[in-house]
Amino acid sequence: AATAPGKKITARLKRTLPVRGPQAPTLSELMRWYCLNTNTHGCRRIVVSRGRLRRLLWIVLTLSAVGLILWQCAELLMNYYSASVSVTVQFQKLPFPAVTICNINPYKYSAMKEYLSELDKETKKALETFYGFSEGKSKVRRSVDDWNSTGSDFFEQIPLLKVEDFSRTATDLHSGQKRKIEGSVFHKDSSIVNSGDSNDIIGFQLCDANNSSECALYTFSSGVNAIQEWYKLHYMNIMAQIPLETKEKFSYSVEDLLLTCFFDGLSCDKRHFTRFHHPLHGNCYTFNSGESGTILSTSTGGSEYGLQVVLYIDEADYNPFLVTSTGAKIMVHDQNEYPFIEDIGTEIETAAATSIGMHFTQSRKLSKPYSDCTETGADIPVENLYNKSYSLQICLHSCFQKAMVESCGCAQYAQPLPAGAEYCNYKKNPNWMYCYYRLHEKFVKEQLGCQQICKDACSFKEWALTTSIAQWPSIVSEDWMLRVLSWDKGQKLNKKLNKTDLANLMVFYKDLNERFISENPANTLVILLSNFGGQLGLWMSCSVVCVIEIVEVFFIDSLSIVMRRQWQRAKKWWHGRQQGGAGAAPGGDVERQGHENPACMDEDLPTFTTALRLPLPQDSPLPRTPPPNYSTLRLETAFTEQLPDTLELGQR
Repeated sequence: AATAPGKKITARLKRTLPVRGPQAPTLSELMRWYCLNTNTHGCRRIVVSRGRLRRLLWIVLTLSAVGLILWQCAELLMNYYSASVSVTVQFQKLPFPAVTICNINPYKYSAMKEYLSELDKETKKALETFYGFSEGKSKVRRSVDDWNSTGSDFFEQIPLLKVEDFSRTATDLHSGQKRKIEGSVFHKDSSIVNSGDSNDIIGFQLCDANNSSECALYTFSSGVNAIQEWYKLHYMNIMAQIPLETKEKFSYSVEDLLLTCFFDGLSCDKRHFTRFHHPLHGNCYTFNSGESGTILSTSTGGSEYGLQVVLYIDEADYNPFLVTSTGAKIMVHDQNEYPFIEDIGTEIETAAATSIGMHFTQSRKLSKPYSDCTETGADIPVENLYNKSYSLQICLHSCFQKAMVESCGCAQYAQPLPAGAEYCNYKKNPNWMYCYYRLHEKFVKEQLGCQQICKDACSFKEWALTTSIAQWPSIVSEDWMLRVLSWDKGQKLNKKLNKTDLANLMVFYKDLNERFISENPANTLVILLSNFGGQLGLWMSCSVVCVIEIVEVFFIDSLSIVMRRQWQRAKKWWHGRQQGGAGAAPGGDVERQGHENPACMDEDLPTFTTALRLPLPQDSPLPRTPPPNYSTLRLETAFTEQLPDTLELGQR
């Protein structure tokens, strides 16, 4: 019974005392408490400053400091995700790259003539019809035999056309009749300036086999380009029907192509070359391919310590309509890289000595979030058809071949076959040419999505080439050199080789400087946090503890206050709904609402100091000192009578 009044007083104090700090009932009281107690000087000066001008000045300075902090921190974050490039140059023994060599002419014309007989006839007829001349005598007699095929029917469907003055009429080469041009017109080499008459425009028309009204006319400003493009179109169509073993037999062997070989000052032979068949270049041979498990290296720079070969080109057996240049194509690449000879190969002239000096550079870029590159290509949703390490070109070619199979039902001849697919030919796929040209047009315009899917490789090796050419052999040494090479080739001495059939090639390191280019993060996490701390200390005199304090007050405490007020409102609304709006009973005391004060959470009785903190009622007067009670000043003594001297004083 003795503790009951104490508990009531404690409960009343909790409801009545003003609450400050994290448990403040309103956001304004919380912010005032924070400004008075924070270590951030600017916020405190806003509250304690006297005068509106001084307070406004501190508000402006504090907000400016906060803005500068946000700006500098954003700059630090941007620099954190940037990379710096470092270049390291090393001098050491370098591995020699793979060197792939192809004859520009993919197949011996003498071996392929029976398969190309009807195509050659149509081409010669086009030259005679359009330009009024026939093929002259060649160095080697080339008889054209009839080949039992269905190609003639297809030549009638896709003949060469002579467009008259950009009109919708054209002359058919095969029949000599005029036909009306329907569909779109595409100028394949519109960048070439045509100096002749507009009547000299030549091209061919491709139509959809399923819808004859869907046609496209491809025109060329140059007759040479038009005939070559038309010839290659039918050439790939024919080659897709020939078995691979037959094509390898018709192409050049390593004995046919290679006359002499030296590497690092020592003799080499065909055992150092690996053959692979390229659809457009026939049999190609790679020196130092690494397939045997051994990669050759060199410890000395200079032309004497690189690869030196003499190639036999055999110009007399070239296809006159397929290729218009003579020589070989080479490419320097890594052993795990596929050689895209048709894209980035370097052409080698005949009757000349070509020297190619190399500088080796190895580069590595940072992947996400620093750059949009891929490490191995495993994250690219495109199947690698080349069985080599990932590169951007492999991805683009594989993506186009996949779209070709999905859209046209067959694969394009110049690229590897996907699983379960076959190369396009007009016997099984009469619509493939129109489909291919339409698809290639979308690919060039980046409408297939391949350029968006494929990414650069993060690491790659590159050999920068410097090419120089000299006349070879010289006039004074031409006779004996050609005789010796003819003897090595196994021919008679009285029938020497022609210098236009030979090409001399030298590939070497100019020096053994290996340059390694790598990207490194410009900032680490430690540097980022240090920069953040420097900015906070410079502009706001803040530390990590101050940041934690800001997070606690502005996020945790502020959110709790808002949630508590919403809960009180909901609770009050619920009580009012239960009471039905009847109100309080008449004559009853209305209890004053307050908030729990964490300062009085203990169970001890209230002290006098705690009581002094109670707020005064609004209508009560201020307390004053009460008048003294004089009755309490009377002295109760043992003397009943007054002394005479005191009596006299009292009378006075």
